[in-house]
Amino acid sequence: MDEDVVNISGVSADLTSSGIVLQSRVPICQSDLPLDWYQQPFKPYAEEYLALPDRTPEVVLPWLDSYVRPAVEHFGDSLLLLAHFYMGGEIVKLIERYGGAVSDSYALALQAARHPEKSVIVESAVHFMAETISILADDHQDVWITNPKSGCTMEMMAKDWMIDPVVDQLLDRYGDELLIIAYMNTSGRIKAISGRSGGAVCTSSNAQLVMQWALDQKSRILFVPDHHLGRNTAVGLGIPEERIHDLPSPVNDVGALQNLASIPGCLDAMDKATVINWGSFCGVHTVFTSDQVRHWQEQGWTVLVHPESPLEVVQAADGYGSTDFLWKRIMSAPEGSRLAIGTEGHFVRNAAEQSKSRGVQVRHLTDHAGSLHGAEGGCGCATMSRNDPPHLAGMLDLLRRGEAPEINRVLPGDVVDEASGVRERLDNEERDDLVRHARSALDRMIEITESNQRSD
Repeated sequence: MDEDVVNISGVSADLTSSGIVLQSRVPICQSDLPLDWYQQPFKPYAEEYLALPDRTPEVVLPWLDSYVRPAVEHFGDSLLLLAHFYMGGEIVKLIERYGGAVSDSYALALQAARHPEKSVIVESAVHFMAETISILADDHQDVWITNPKSGCTMEMMAKDWMIDPVVDQLLDRYGDELLIIAYMNTSGRIKAISGRSGGAVCTSSNAQLVMQWALDQKSRILFVPDHHLGRNTAVGLGIPEERIHDLPSPVNDVGALQNLASIPGCLDAMDKATVINWGSFCGVHTVFTSDQVRHWQEQGWTVLVHPESPLEVVQAADGYGSTDFLWKRIMSAPEGSRLAIGTEGHFVRNAAEQSKSRGVQVRHLTDHAGSLHGAEGGCGCATMSRNDPPHLAGMLDLLRRGEAPEINRVLPGDVVDEASGVRERLDNEERDDLVRHARSALDRMIEITESNQRSD
């Protein structure tokens, strides 16, 4: 093995390489999951992994190769491995080694549709991303997730049973004036609600494009689920803050949302609003403050943040954008750059490690002594990190042997309880209806985004 780096090759042709290299003798795993967190079929792999003497590439890669290489050879060109940038460093660093791709949610969603020759798609990220891939997939393509308990707290605060009553009330009040935008961080059931309204899905990379399109269609928007992204996007389009209304957080009192008229001032505020935001949020991005931004700027650093951060943070920062935007800015930064990044901790740790050799300093926005939330590398997405090397090795080996657990297979409309692992699956008729409407919302997003790229 090379003295300095372990090279990674075989990136999917239509996705740019992340540029990640594995540093020799540098641990590739931030933490290990307890054995009882694994499904029974995955425990033998976890036991072997936990028994390894350390987490360096020299030790982990031969073990992982023993399971992944036979599976890659077995499935050949029919296999597609995918991971999100927010994954723990171990998966992000490893997935490209086996011919897979790492990207943001927009690019991941399109991979099955763009690669009809791929019939076995294995995703290491959160469940809603795998479900989105399955909505756009063809019938011959099976989508699998390495850990079905890998969820999203924002999505958990925007379940269909919470949102349906609110949508009914808004449609009764505003009728055809209303259009629903569903952020990618939602289940297929919510994307279908958007599709039924004639709406579209968006990601953080195209939210402004989609919201502008929506405003050209209708006079009022319900944006689900992240109220920070909804507000930042609306303000970025020039909508005055007094015409943006955030519904109460479902964490505080989901029952009140069943009757909006019972919430003081809610109906009047909605009547004045152009954009109505659902009350979900991302716990990873709401720890950021404008004081943290100013701290780094006063030290001469450039601050870049994700738009799921609060408005005052986005406005104070030197730039903001999606994970793809942040990664490209970091990886293209000239030598001597100093960047403080406000997003998920695993992402920042990976970026800092990869940038160091180029003479670029990268720090997490919270990582300074004066921050109330200061912690080395910042907060990571704990649920996404439930996908780890034993899950990847086990998923591929079990698939090769024809013994993959059915719960790891992802179909449109599936809902998995993150604590118990119990899955609720729609019948065929219900699933077909969901796919029709959810896909229409996704197709609108794709058309809006790609037509804009064609016009640039």
